[in-house]
Amino acid sequence: MKNKTTIIVWLIFFMVTFITCYSQEKKDAKYYFTQGNNKCGLSDYRGAIKDYTKAIRLNPKLATAYYNRGFAKSTIEDNSGAIEDFTKAIELNPTWAKAYYSRGLEKGILENNKEALEDFTKAIELNPKYAEAYVNRGIAKAKLEENSGAIEDYTKAIELNPTWADAYGRRGFAKVKLEDYRGAIKDYSKAIDLNQKDAEAFYLRGVAKYTLEDYSEAIKDFSNAIVLNPKYAEAYVGRGDAKVRLEDYRGTIKDYTKAIELNPKWAEAYYNRGLAKLMLNDKEGGCLDFSEAGELGYMKAYDSIKEFCK
Repeated sequence: MKNKTTIIVWLIFFMVTFITCYSQEKKDAKYYFTQGNNKCGLSDYRGAIKDYTKAIRLNPKLATAYYNRGFAKSTIEDNSGAIEDFTKAIELNPTWAKAYYSRGLEKGILENNKEALEDFTKAIELNPKYAEAYVNRGIAKAKLEENSGAIEDYTKAIELNPTWADAYGRRGFAKVKLEDYRGAIKDYSKAIDLNQKDAEAFYLRGVAKYTLEDYSEAIKDFSNAIVLNPKYAEAYVGRGDAKVRLEDYRGTIKDYTKAIELNPKWAEAYYNRGLAKLMLNDKEGGCLDFSEAGELGYMKAYDSIKEFCK
C-alpha cells in the first residue's frame, strides 16, 4: 500500500512539474514574442528575428511568431526566408488571409508571379473584401501579360476603396498596354485628382496624350511631373520628344540636355539631341552627339553619322 501511495505521489509530482515547465515555456515564448514586436517597432529587425526565433523554439506552434519573423526578414530583404516563415504560419493557421497575401508579395518580389497570383487568389477567397490582394493580384497578372484580368482586379479594388489613387494609376497603365489610351487618361486623371503630388501619374498621362498626338497637353503633363520631381529624367525626354513634334528644337535640346545631366549614359537622349541640333544646322554638335550615342551602344547612331557627318 505504501509503495502504491509513493508511486502516485511521484506521478503527481512529475505531472505538476511538467505542466509548470510547459506553462513557463509558453510564458517565456510570449515574452520573447513581445520583445520581438518591440524591436520591430524600433526598426531593429535583426534583433527582432532573434527574439521571434527564441519564441518559436519555446512554442513551435506560435503562428504569429512565424508571421512576424517573416515580416522582419522581408524588411531586411531576406525574401526566401520570409516565404518559409509565412508558409509555416499558413500550415499552423490555414485560414489566415494575411499570411497568404504576405507570401504572395514576397513571391512577386522574386518574380515568381504565377505562385504569387495563387497566393493572392487564396487571400481573396478567405477575405473577399481584401482590396490590397486584388491590386497585387492585378500586378501579378500584368507581369504575366494578362492585362484584361489585371484591369478586372484593379476595378474590384477601386470598388472596395474608391479613393485609392494607385489603383487608378495601375489600371490606367494596363489600359495603355491594351492601347486604350483615352481610358488610360481618364484613370490617370482620377489618380491625379486623388493625389496631386503624383509625378508618375502626370508623366504617364503625358505619355498617353503624346501617343494620341496631343503634344501641347502632353508637354503640360511632363512639365507638371518635372515640377514635382526635378530629377525625373524620363519626363524631360518625354517633353523633349513632344517639343520636336511642335518644331521647338531649342526647347527640345534643353530638355534632352537636362536628361543627359541626370543620366549621362542615356544613349538615345544623345542621339535625339543630335537630331534636334541638325534641325538647327548645328552639324558639328549633332555629329558629336551621334558619336557619343554610338559609343554608348546605340548602333543606329552610326548610320546617322554616315548620312549626315561626312
